Amino acid sequence: QVQLVESGGGLVQAGGSLRLSCAASGRIFSTYAMAWFRQAPGKEREFVAGISWSGGSTYYADSAKGRFDISRDNAKNTLYLQMNSLKPEDTAVYYCAARYLGAARMDSPDYWGQGTQVTVSS
Repeated sequence: QVQLVESGGGLVQAGGSLRLSCAASGRIFSTYAMAWFRQAPGKEREFVAGISWSGGSTYYADSAKGRFDISRDNAKNTLYLQMNSLKPEDTAVYYCAARYLGAARMDSPDYWGQGTQVTVSS
């Protein structure tokens, strides 16, 4: 089994930055594509950004492109999401996800974390 634990969420003013982390355990981290999803109250969960298992490619939703950066440190079994120029509409619970030998554009994760709250005030 794979366990995913998110951290780094919090309250930030519009225009500010946050870095989310996702620590993975239980399997070989480097063989899993990783991604970030988010869900606001009353809305469907949506894809934000992903990175392939090899780290050779990334993919971003239009809403995140140019503002967010996804990266991974396989030696530490950790995924990151650097979020800059945050907007109130970025407010959501952010979830870490993993798929074995998956692609950066992930639509069917094998595993999910419990989520971390990000709130952007105006």
